[in-house]
Amino acid sequence: MRSGGGGEREDEEAAHKLKSMDVNKLEKGGNGSSSSDEDSPHPPRPAVKYHGWRAMPFIIGNETFEKLGTLGTSANLLVYLTQVFHMQSVDAATLLNGLNGTSSLAPIVGAFLSDAYLGRYLALAIATIASLIGMFFLTLTAGADSLHPPDCGVGEVCQKATSYQFAVLFIAFVFMVIGSAGIRPCSMPFGADQFDPHTESGKRGINSFFNWYYFTFTSAMLVSATVIIYVQSNVNWALGLGIPTALMFLASVLFFAGTRLYVRVVPEGSPFTTVVQVFSAAIAKRSLKQPKDPKQDLFDPPHTSAIVTKLAHTDQFRCLDKAAMVASPEEVRPGGEVAANPWRLCTVQQVEEVKCLIRIVPVWSTGIIYYVAVVQQSTYVVFSALQSDRRLGSSFHVPAASFTVFAMLAQTLWIPLYDRILVPRLRKVTGKDEGFSLLQRQGIGIALSTVAMVISAVVEDRRRGIALNQPNIGKTQTGGGISAMSSFWMVPQLMILGLSEAFNLISQIEFYYKEIPEHMRSVAGALAFCNLALGNYLSGFLTTIVNKTTAGGQNWLAQDLNQGRLDLFYWTIAGIGVFNFVYFIICARWYRFKGASN
Repeated sequence: MRSGGGGEREDEEAAHKLKSMDVNKLEKGGNGSSSSDEDSPHPPRPAVKYHGWRAMPFIIGNETFEKLGTLGTSANLLVYLTQVFHMQSVDAATLLNGLNGTSSLAPIVGAFLSDAYLGRYLALAIATIASLIGMFFLTLTAGADSLHPPDCGVGEVCQKATSYQFAVLFIAFVFMVIGSAGIRPCSMPFGADQFDPHTESGKRGINSFFNWYYFTFTSAMLVSATVIIYVQSNVNWALGLGIPTALMFLASVLFFAGTRLYVRVVPEGSPFTTVVQVFSAAIAKRSLKQPKDPKQDLFDPPHTSAIVTKLAHTDQFRCLDKAAMVASPEEVRPGGEVAANPWRLCTVQQVEEVKCLIRIVPVWSTGIIYYVAVVQQSTYVVFSALQSDRRLGSSFHVPAASFTVFAMLAQTLWIPLYDRILVPRLRKVTGKDEGFSLLQRQGIGIALSTVAMVISAVVEDRRRGIALNQPNIGKTQTGGGISAMSSFWMVPQLMILGLSEAFNLISQIEFYYKEIPEHMRSVAGALAFCNLALGNYLSGFLTTIVNKTTAGGQNWLAQDLNQGRLDLFYWTIAGIGVFNFVYFIICARWYRFKGASN
């Protein structure tokens, strides 16, 4: 993934100027070199020393163990809620959708607090401790008999969890959400902060860090979906949750051990302030006539930032241009380069930055609907696996939640295949350096997710038909018959979903990173998680509506899937996916990339 944000490269003089300016924006994280200027009335702060790869064992190590811990816990929560807390499958799926949605929406709050007040280091420190506390409480709910309902056998009436037991469970979830709020939006940019962006070696280091970040993420998911889930499902829940907690403790130790090496960017205020200022100024000047010549009629002082790309004026959302109109000479300070009141007069650059954010919103919204299909691999795909033949060999049973490993495997195999083999050939056909454009890759991902839902519906119909027409090979804890159909028939749909994520998710993150103004990139890191959050909420809402609507007859989402029609639920999601694909094409054709002129 490229680290650049689009636009022209700054020349060496600007880069040198930026280095001098950055001294006042960074805290030295340890052995930084110092310099002073006795003749200056305002001597510069100690120069920043970038440790680059020396800091990576602590950051990437923290990232690896953190993902092993949190992913190993969250991947099997659906089974934990139904088997240990004896929740109904619909209730468990709705609760998990809500938890995943909140965990993915929280990074927006974390990004705001990090940029405005805390800084990325402090935000990560708080989030790491919170995540560890949350996982400790979750482990207690499995290890302490008083914190979960008593076990029950197949066919027995299971005792429900008490209010006290649910309270401890929700305390664990709250701390885990706080951890997600800080770790998800800050971990990637904090790692990139450790490299000097004004040197060739630093730029190469940033690119390599992004590659290692995704490799670590995927590898952690693979281990979590196999080893840790197997221990949880087949050995012991207390041990299976205790291992991720211990890994999270190691992640915390590694993070704090590298403190003296870290470069810490001082928060400069929320990027949302600029957005509010532009809208405030535009509303205040709504009665003014539209400017005839933007080059002459709009406030456009010289662009001095070596960090943020200078944006050309565009004719989209021209009503916002009024925010940059000078209504009276008093609105500009002497010298003509600074607004007297930034809430009454904004620069063209500020207006265009807000336009960038507005243009992204329609494309971003397609990701919400896209994730409705993706999140099914952690909910009803697991339930389908529980009521299928999961035997591998004569005695080994594959844990139901481990089937998500096939989606991860597809991502792991596809990314290097695409980058190393297909991209060089696609360049000759498309004329683009990246093979497919970022928007094209997102569209392919949406189309593949729809195909995966169609296959899911066909496979589920076959699983249910075999369960109803042939003797079952056993029963689940809730009494549902286990179909003789091999659960490995679900592998193709999961592989296609994984391939869909490889196209859509990675291109989404890169799209936001490049198209959002550089000083708002913490927000860019949170947008994809916000999509996932709203996708989980939408999935939970759809599940609730379908369950209530069909409850009077043949409930599509019955506790026993053999008595339901999960295949029709999948067909519904596929239909929504077709609508989303058409909507995405419209948005993509309308979109204008950052830096493009009229």
